[in-house]
Amino acid sequence: MTPPNTQPTEAPGIRSQPSAPAADSAAPSPRYTHAALDALRSQGDPLADETVAAMFAAGDVGDVNTLMRFFTTADQKLPPGMPSSAADYLEATRMPPDWVDWDVMERARVFFIDNAAHINTGLSFMSMPATYAIPRVARLLASTHSMDYPSRRMAETGQFVTYLMQPNAFEAGSKFLPAAQKVRLLHAAVRHHLRASDRWDEERDGVPLCQEDMLGGQIAFSLLVLDAMDRMGVHMSQEGAEAYHYAWRVIGAMLGCNTEAAPRDLTEARAYGDLYALRNLGPSDAGVRLNAQLMRMYEDVVPGTLLDPIVPATIRYLVGPTIAEWLEIPRSPFDTVAQAVPVLLGLLETVEDSSPLAEWALDKAGHLLTRFELGALTRGRVMQYAIPEELKSEYGVRSHAARNQRWTPPPPTSVG
Repeated sequence: MTPPNTQPTEAPGIRSQPSAPAADSAAPSPRYTHAALDALRSQGDPLADETVAAMFAAGDVGDVNTLMRFFTTADQKLPPGMPSSAADYLEATRMPPDWVDWDVMERARVFFIDNAAHINTGLSFMSMPATYAIPRVARLLASTHSMDYPSRRMAETGQFVTYLMQPNAFEAGSKFLPAAQKVRLLHAAVRHHLRASDRWDEERDGVPLCQEDMLGGQIAFSLLVLDAMDRMGVHMSQEGAEAYHYAWRVIGAMLGCNTEAAPRDLTEARAYGDLYALRNLGPSDAGVRLNAQLMRMYEDVVPGTLLDPIVPATIRYLVGPTIAEWLEIPRSPFDTVAQAVPVLLGLLETVEDSSPLAEWALDKAGHLLTRFELGALTRGRVMQYAIPEELKSEYGVRSHAARNQRWTPPPPTSVG
Protein backbone atom coordinates (compact mmCIF):
# COMPACT_ATOMS: atom_id res chain seq x y z
CA MET A 1 0.00 0.00 0.00
CA THR A 2 1.29 3.43 -0.89
CA PRO A 3 0.21 6.09 1.59
CA PRO A 4 -1.10 9.34 0.10
CA ASN A 5 1.67 11.32 1.80
CA THR A 6 5.09 10.41 3.09
CA GLN A 7 4.48 12.72 6.04
CA PRO A 8 0.95 12.87 7.47
CA THR A 9 -1.05 16.00 6.81
CA GLU A 10 -3.82 14.77 9.11
CA ALA A 11 -3.46 12.58 12.12
CA PRO A 12 -5.24 12.18 15.43
CA GLY A 13 -4.29 14.94 17.80
CA ILE A 14 -2.08 16.70 15.27
CA ARG A 15 -4.41 17.54 12.41
CA SER A 16 -4.69 21.17 11.41
CA GLN A 17 -7.66 22.70 13.18
CA PRO A 18 -9.90 24.46 10.64
CA SER A 19 -10.57 27.29 13.10
CA ALA A 20 -6.90 27.98 13.81
CA PRO A 21 -5.07 29.91 11.06
CA ALA A 22 -1.43 29.08 10.46
CA ALA A 23 -0.33 32.38 11.97
CA ASP A 24 -1.77 31.30 15.32
CA SER A 25 0.11 28.00 15.45
CA ALA A 26 1.96 27.55 18.70
CA ALA A 27 5.72 27.43 18.70
CA PRO A 28 7.15 23.99 19.47
CA SER A 29 7.95 23.39 23.12
CA PRO A 30 11.69 23.76 23.77
CA ARG A 31 11.35 20.70 26.00
CA TYR A 32 10.59 18.48 23.02
CA THR A 33 13.22 18.09 20.35
CA HIS A 34 14.37 15.15 18.27
CA ALA A 35 17.36 14.79 20.59
CA ALA A 36 15.10 14.71 23.65
CA LEU A 37 12.86 12.02 22.17
CA ASP A 38 15.92 10.06 20.98
CA ALA A 39 17.03 9.94 24.61
CA LEU A 40 13.59 8.76 25.73
CA ARG A 41 13.71 5.99 23.11
CA SER A 42 16.68 4.46 24.92
CA GLN A 43 14.96 4.39 28.33
CA GLY A 44 12.74 1.74 29.88
CA ASP A 45 11.33 1.47 33.39
CA PRO A 46 14.23 0.48 35.69
CA LEU A 47 12.19 -0.46 38.76
CA ALA A 48 9.76 -2.74 36.93
CA ASP A 49 12.46 -4.05 34.57
CA GLU A 50 14.70 -5.12 37.46
CA THR A 51 11.76 -6.76 39.22
CA VAL A 52 10.76 -8.78 36.17
CA ALA A 53 14.37 -9.78 35.45
CA ALA A 54 14.71 -11.09 39.02
CA MET A 55 11.45 -13.05 38.76
CA PHE A 56 12.43 -14.70 35.49
CA ALA A 57 15.92 -15.48 36.80
CA ALA A 58 14.42 -17.21 39.85
CA GLY A 59 11.68 -18.96 37.88
CA ASP A 60 9.00 -17.20 39.95
CA VAL A 61 6.73 -15.82 37.23
CA GLY A 62 4.14 -18.61 37.31
CA ASP A 63 3.89 -18.49 41.09
CA VAL A 64 3.64 -14.69 41.08
CA ASN A 65 0.81 -14.76 38.53
CA THR A 66 -1.07 -17.31 40.64
CA LEU A 67 -0.62 -15.33 43.84
CA MET A 68 -1.45 -11.98 42.24
CA ARG A 69 -4.88 -13.27 41.20
CA PHE A 70 -5.73 -13.01 44.89
CA PHE A 71 -4.17 -9.54 45.27
CA THR A 72 -6.93 -7.32 43.95
CA THR A 73 -7.49 -4.44 46.38
CA ALA A 74 -5.25 -1.77 47.89
CA ASP A 75 -3.99 -2.37 51.46
CA GLN A 76 -4.81 -6.06 51.12
CA LYS A 77 -2.29 -8.28 52.85
CA LEU A 78 -0.03 -9.96 50.31
CA PRO A 79 -0.63 -13.68 49.85
CA PRO A 80 1.86 -15.87 51.72
CA GLY A 81 4.71 -17.11 49.59
CA MET A 82 4.99 -13.99 47.41
CA PRO A 83 8.62 -13.94 46.14
CA SER A 84 10.67 -11.13 47.64
CA SER A 85 11.29 -9.44 44.29
CA ALA A 86 7.55 -9.06 43.69
CA ALA A 87 6.79 -8.17 47.31
CA ASP A 88 9.41 -5.41 47.31
CA TYR A 89 8.05 -4.00 44.05
CA LEU A 90 4.47 -4.02 45.33
CA GLU A 91 5.53 -2.23 48.48
CA ALA A 92 7.51 0.40 46.54
CA THR A 93 4.63 1.16 44.18
CA ARG A 94 1.62 0.90 46.47
CA MET A 95 1.12 4.67 46.86
CA PRO A 96 0.27 7.30 44.22
CA PRO A 97 2.82 10.08 43.56
CA ASP A 98 3.17 12.54 46.42
CA TRP A 99 2.59 15.49 44.07
CA VAL A 100 -1.01 14.58 43.18
CA ASP A 101 -3.49 17.45 43.43
CA TRP A 102 -6.62 15.71 44.71
CA ASP A 103 -8.92 18.60 43.83
CA VAL A 104 -7.90 18.29 40.18
CA MET A 105 -8.36 14.51 40.33
CA GLU A 106 -11.89 15.00 41.63
CA ARG A 107 -12.61 17.35 38.72
CA ALA A 108 -11.28 14.65 36.38
CA ARG A 109 -13.61 12.10 37.96
CA VAL A 110 -16.62 14.38 37.49
CA PHE A 111 -15.52 15.02 33.89
CA PHE A 112 -15.38 11.28 33.29
CA ILE A 113 -18.81 10.70 34.80
CA ASP A 114 -20.29 13.45 32.63
CA ASN A 115 -18.63 12.19 29.46
CA ALA A 116 -18.17 8.44 29.97
CA ALA A 117 -19.77 7.34 26.70
CA HIS A 118 -17.90 9.99 24.68
CA ILE A 119 -14.59 9.08 26.34
CA ASN A 120 -15.12 5.39 25.58
CA THR A 121 -15.91 6.27 21.97
CA GLY A 122 -12.70 8.28 21.71
CA LEU A 123 -10.67 5.46 23.26
CA SER A 124 -12.25 2.82 21.04
CA PHE A 125 -12.48 4.57 17.68
CA MET A 126 -9.54 6.97 17.78
CA SER A 127 -6.90 6.16 20.40
CA MET A 128 -6.73 2.42 19.77
CA PRO A 129 -6.51 2.66 15.94
CA ALA A 130 -4.00 5.53 16.22
CA THR A 131 -1.59 3.32 18.13
CA TYR A 132 -1.67 0.85 15.24
CA ALA A 133 -0.39 3.62 12.94
CA ILE A 134 2.94 3.58 14.81
CA PRO A 135 4.72 0.66 13.07
CA ARG A 136 7.07 0.02 16.00
CA VAL A 137 4.18 -0.11 18.46
CA ALA A 138 2.08 -2.26 16.12
CA ARG A 139 4.88 -4.82 15.89
CA LEU A 140 5.19 -4.85 19.66
CA LEU A 141 1.44 -5.31 20.18
CA ALA A 142 1.33 -8.05 17.56
CA SER A 143 3.94 -9.99 19.53
CA THR A 144 1.60 -10.61 22.46
CA HIS A 145 -0.89 -13.46 22.58
CA SER A 146 -3.62 -11.20 23.92
CA MET A 147 -3.73 -9.28 20.64
CA ASP A 148 -5.23 -12.36 18.99
CA TYR A 149 -8.23 -11.27 21.04
CA PRO A 150 -8.52 -7.47 20.75
CA SER A 151 -11.62 -7.55 22.95
CA ARG A 152 -9.34 -8.53 25.83
CA ARG A 153 -7.18 -5.43 25.47
CA MET A 154 -10.24 -3.22 25.10
CA ALA A 155 -11.85 -4.86 28.14
CA GLU A 156 -8.68 -4.47 30.20
CA THR A 157 -8.40 -0.80 29.18
CA GLY A 158 -12.06 -0.11 29.93
CA GLN A 159 -11.90 -1.86 33.28
CA PHE A 160 -8.69 -0.01 34.17
CA VAL A 161 -10.24 3.41 33.43
CA THR A 162 -13.42 2.46 35.30
CA TYR A 163 -11.36 1.51 38.36
CA LEU A 164 -9.53 4.84 38.15
CA MET A 165 -12.70 6.89 38.16
CA GLN A 166 -14.22 5.32 41.27
CA PRO A 167 -14.45 7.63 44.32
CA ASN A 168 -12.09 5.35 46.30
CA ALA A 169 -9.57 4.85 43.48
CA PHE A 170 -6.60 5.76 45.72
CA GLU A 171 -7.94 4.56 49.06
CA ALA A 172 -8.09 1.28 50.98
CA GLY A 173 -10.20 -1.17 49.03
CA SER A 174 -9.30 0.38 45.68
CA LYS A 175 -9.04 -1.96 42.70
CA PHE A 176 -7.18 0.64 40.64
CA LEU A 177 -3.88 0.66 42.54
CA PRO A 178 -3.25 -3.12 42.24
CA ALA A 179 -4.32 -3.00 38.59
CA ALA A 180 -1.76 -0.26 37.89
CA GLN A 181 0.96 -2.27 39.64
CA LYS A 182 0.15 -5.34 37.55
CA VAL A 183 -0.05 -3.48 34.23
CA ARG A 184 3.38 -1.95 34.89
CA LEU A 185 4.85 -5.41 35.43
CA LEU A 186 3.09 -6.70 32.31
CA HIS A 187 4.74 -3.95 30.25
CA ALA A 188 8.13 -4.78 31.76
CA ALA A 189 7.66 -8.46 30.90
CA VAL A 190 6.97 -7.64 27.25
CA ARG A 191 10.09 -5.47 27.27
CA HIS A 192 12.08 -8.32 28.86
CA HIS A 193 10.97 -10.89 26.26
CA LEU A 194 11.62 -8.69 23.25
CA ARG A 195 15.05 -7.57 24.44
CA ALA A 196 16.00 -11.22 24.97
CA SER A 197 14.76 -12.25 21.51
CA ASP A 198 16.22 -11.77 18.07
CA ARG A 199 12.97 -10.20 16.81
CA TRP A 200 13.57 -6.65 18.00
CA ASP A 201 16.10 -4.27 16.44
CA GLU A 202 17.03 -2.15 19.44
CA GLU A 203 19.53 -0.09 17.48
CA ARG A 204 16.82 0.98 15.06
CA ASP A 205 13.73 1.00 17.30
CA GLY A 206 15.17 1.66 20.74
CA VAL A 207 14.17 -0.15 23.91
CA PRO A 208 10.87 -2.02 23.48
CA LEU A 209 8.03 -0.09 25.12
CA CYS A 210 10.45 2.77 25.61
CA GLN A 211 9.70 6.01 27.38
CA GLU A 212 9.05 7.75 24.05
CA ASP A 213 6.24 5.28 23.33
CA MET A 214 4.96 5.21 26.90
CA LEU A 215 4.50 8.97 26.80
CA GLY A 216 3.02 8.62 23.32
CA GLY A 217 0.46 6.23 24.81
CA GLN A 218 -0.29 8.73 27.55
CA ILE A 219 -1.03 11.29 24.81
CA ALA A 220 -3.20 8.79 22.93
CA PHE A 221 -5.41 8.15 25.94
CA SER A 222 -5.69 11.79 26.98
CA LEU A 223 -5.29 14.44 24.27
CA LEU A 224 -6.45 12.20 21.41
CA VAL A 225 -9.61 11.32 23.33
CA LEU A 226 -10.29 15.02 23.85
CA ASP A 227 -9.63 15.65 20.15
CA ALA A 228 -12.13 12.93 19.28
CA MET A 229 -14.73 14.46 21.58
CA ASP A 230 -14.14 17.88 20.07
CA ARG A 231 -14.49 16.49 16.58
CA MET A 232 -17.76 14.83 17.61
CA GLY A 233 -19.10 18.17 18.84
CA VAL A 234 -19.05 17.40 22.57
CA HIS A 235 -19.19 20.43 24.88
CA MET A 236 -16.48 20.54 27.55
CA SER A 237 -14.72 23.22 29.53
CA GLN A 238 -11.02 24.00 29.48
CA GLU A 239 -10.90 23.15 33.17
CA GLY A 240 -12.48 19.74 32.60
CA ALA A 241 -10.21 18.92 29.65
CA GLU A 242 -7.07 19.87 31.59
CA ALA A 243 -8.23 17.82 34.59
CA TYR A 244 -8.75 14.76 32.37
CA HIS A 245 -5.24 15.17 30.96
CA TYR A 246 -3.88 15.60 34.50
CA ALA A 247 -5.45 12.30 35.54
CA TRP A 248 -3.53 10.56 32.77
CA ARG A 249 -0.33 12.25 33.98
CA VAL A 250 -0.96 10.57 37.34
CA ILE A 251 -1.70 7.25 35.64
CA GLY A 252 1.46 7.57 33.56
CA ALA A 253 3.58 8.13 36.66
CA MET A 254 2.09 5.02 38.27
CA LEU A 255 2.80 3.00 35.11
CA GLY A 256 6.47 4.01 35.09
CA CYS A 257 6.46 7.01 32.74
CA ASN A 258 9.22 9.56 33.12
CA THR A 259 7.40 12.30 35.04
CA GLU A 260 10.07 14.91 34.29
CA ALA A 261 9.59 14.42 30.55
CA ALA A 262 5.80 14.06 30.59
CA PRO A 263 3.76 17.00 29.23
CA ARG A 264 2.56 19.21 32.08
CA ASP A 265 -0.54 20.54 30.31
CA LEU A 266 -2.46 20.19 27.07
CA THR A 267 -0.32 22.71 25.21
CA GLU A 268 2.80 20.68 25.96
CA ALA A 269 0.87 17.51 25.17
CA ARG A 270 0.17 18.91 21.70
CA ALA A 271 3.84 19.75 21.20
CA TYR A 272 4.93 16.25 22.25
CA GLY A 273 2.20 14.57 20.23
CA ASP A 274 3.01 16.49 17.06
CA LEU A 275 6.72 15.68 17.21
CA TYR A 276 6.06 12.05 18.20
CA ALA A 277 3.69 11.65 15.25
CA LEU A 278 6.13 13.28 12.82
CA ARG A 279 8.84 10.85 13.92
CA ASN A 280 6.80 7.67 14.09
CA LEU A 281 3.51 7.58 12.17
CA GLY A 282 3.38 5.32 9.14
CA PRO A 283 1.86 2.23 7.53
CA SER A 284 2.66 -1.36 8.48
CA ASP A 285 1.25 -4.83 7.86
CA ALA A 286 0.95 -5.39 11.61
CA GLY A 287 -1.07 -2.21 11.98
CA VAL A 288 -3.47 -3.24 9.21
CA ARG A 289 -4.01 -6.68 10.78
CA LEU A 290 -4.51 -5.33 14.29
CA ASN A 291 -7.02 -2.72 13.14
CA ALA A 292 -8.92 -5.29 11.08
CA GLN A 293 -9.21 -7.46 14.21
CA LEU A 294 -10.38 -4.47 16.19
CA MET A 295 -13.09 -3.57 13.67
CA ARG A 296 -14.34 -7.17 13.56
CA MET A 297 -14.56 -7.14 17.34
CA TYR A 298 -16.61 -3.92 17.34
CA GLU A 299 -18.92 -5.33 14.66
CA ASP A 300 -19.46 -8.49 16.72
CA VAL A 301 -20.51 -6.44 19.75
CA VAL A 302 -23.30 -4.71 17.80
CA PRO A 303 -26.24 -7.08 17.13
CA GLY A 304 -26.95 -7.83 13.49
CA THR A 305 -24.98 -6.63 10.48
CA LEU A 306 -26.95 -3.61 9.22
CA LEU A 307 -24.88 -1.11 11.21
CA ASP A 308 -21.50 -2.82 10.71
CA PRO A 309 -20.31 -0.20 8.16
CA ILE A 310 -20.62 2.55 10.79
CA VAL A 311 -17.57 1.07 12.56
CA PRO A 312 -14.99 1.79 9.81
CA ALA A 313 -16.81 5.04 8.95
CA THR A 314 -16.46 6.33 12.52
CA ILE A 315 -12.80 5.36 12.76
CA ARG A 316 -12.07 6.92 9.36
CA TYR A 317 -13.80 10.16 10.38
CA LEU A 318 -11.93 10.44 13.70
CA VAL A 319 -8.41 9.45 12.65
CA GLY A 320 -8.47 11.31 9.32
CA PRO A 321 -7.86 10.12 5.75
CA THR A 322 -4.10 9.55 5.91
CA ILE A 323 -4.14 7.12 8.81
CA ALA A 324 -7.33 5.56 7.44
CA GLU A 325 -5.49 4.72 4.22
CA TRP A 326 -2.48 3.37 6.09
CA LEU A 327 -4.73 1.07 8.11
CA GLU A 328 -6.69 0.13 4.95
CA ILE A 329 -10.01 1.11 6.52
CA PRO A 330 -12.69 0.54 3.86
CA ARG A 331 -14.92 3.33 2.64
CA SER A 332 -18.69 2.99 2.84
CA PRO A 333 -21.88 5.06 2.37
CA PHE A 334 -21.81 5.54 6.15
CA ASP A 335 -18.79 7.86 5.77
CA THR A 336 -21.23 10.70 5.14
CA VAL A 337 -23.36 9.67 8.11
CA ALA A 338 -20.32 9.77 10.40
CA GLN A 339 -19.65 13.37 9.36
CA ALA A 340 -23.14 14.31 10.59
CA VAL A 341 -22.47 13.00 14.11
CA PRO A 342 -21.15 16.37 15.41
CA VAL A 343 -24.40 18.07 14.36
CA LEU A 344 -26.52 15.51 16.19
CA LEU A 345 -24.34 15.50 19.29
CA GLY A 346 -24.20 19.29 19.25
CA LEU A 347 -28.01 19.41 19.37
CA LEU A 348 -28.11 16.90 22.22
CA GLU A 349 -25.45 18.84 24.12
CA THR A 350 -27.46 22.06 23.70
CA VAL A 351 -30.56 20.36 25.08
CA GLU A 352 -28.54 18.91 27.96
CA ASP A 353 -27.04 22.31 28.81
CA SER A 354 -30.48 23.94 28.99
CA SER A 355 -32.41 21.34 30.98
CA PRO A 356 -31.46 19.61 34.27
CA LEU A 357 -33.88 16.79 33.44
CA ALA A 358 -32.37 16.26 30.00
CA GLU A 359 -28.90 16.40 31.56
CA TRP A 360 -29.86 13.67 34.03
CA ALA A 361 -31.45 11.51 31.31
CA LEU A 362 -28.51 11.77 28.92
CA ASP A 363 -25.95 11.15 31.67
CA LYS A 364 -27.93 8.10 32.74
CA ALA A 365 -28.10 6.86 29.15
CA GLY A 366 -24.34 7.37 28.78
CA HIS A 367 -23.71 5.45 32.01
CA LEU A 368 -25.87 2.54 30.86
CA LEU A 369 -24.20 2.51 27.43
CA THR A 370 -20.77 2.41 29.07
CA ARG A 371 -21.82 -0.49 31.30
CA PHE A 372 -23.20 -2.32 28.28
CA GLU A 373 -20.00 -1.83 26.29
CA LEU A 374 -17.78 -3.04 29.13
CA GLY A 375 -20.11 -5.93 29.94
CA ALA A 376 -20.14 -7.03 26.29
CA LEU A 377 -16.33 -7.03 26.19
CA THR A 378 -15.72 -8.71 29.56
CA ARG A 379 -18.78 -11.00 29.41
CA GLY A 380 -19.20 -10.27 33.09
CA ARG A 381 -15.72 -11.48 34.04
CA VAL A 382 -13.05 -9.58 35.95
CA MET A 383 -10.03 -9.16 33.69
CA GLN A 384 -6.75 -10.35 35.18
CA TYR A 385 -3.48 -8.60 34.37
CA ALA A 386 -0.95 -11.41 34.17
CA ILE A 387 2.77 -11.30 33.41
CA PRO A 388 3.28 -13.08 30.06
CA GLU A 389 5.67 -15.99 30.42
CA GLU A 390 6.32 -16.01 26.69
CA LEU A 391 5.39 -14.07 23.57
CA LYS A 392 3.97 -15.35 20.31
CA SER A 393 6.49 -17.18 18.19
CA GLU A 394 5.60 -14.93 15.24
CA TYR A 395 4.21 -11.47 14.74
CA GLY A 396 0.73 -12.41 13.59
CA VAL A 397 -1.21 -10.14 13.79
CA ARG A 398 -18.98 19.22 35.48
CA SER A 399 -18.73 21.05 37.07
CA HIS A 400 -22.31 22.07 36.09
CA ALA A 401 -21.52 25.79 35.89
CA ALA A 402 -19.18 25.08 32.99
CA ARG A 403 -21.44 22.78 30.94
CA ASN A 404 -21.99 25.29 28.15
CA GLN A 405 -18.31 26.10 27.74
CA ARG A 406 -16.37 24.72 24.80
CA TRP A 407 -12.81 23.53 25.11
CA THR A 408 -10.65 24.62 22.20
CA PRO A 409 -7.93 22.12 21.23
CA PRO A 410 -4.36 23.47 21.38
CA PRO A 411 -3.29 24.43 17.86
CA PRO A 412 -0.79 22.24 16.01
CA THR A 413 2.82 23.07 16.57
CA SER A 414 5.47 23.77 13.97
CA VAL A 415 7.71 20.74 14.05
CA GLY A 416 10.35 19.59 11.72
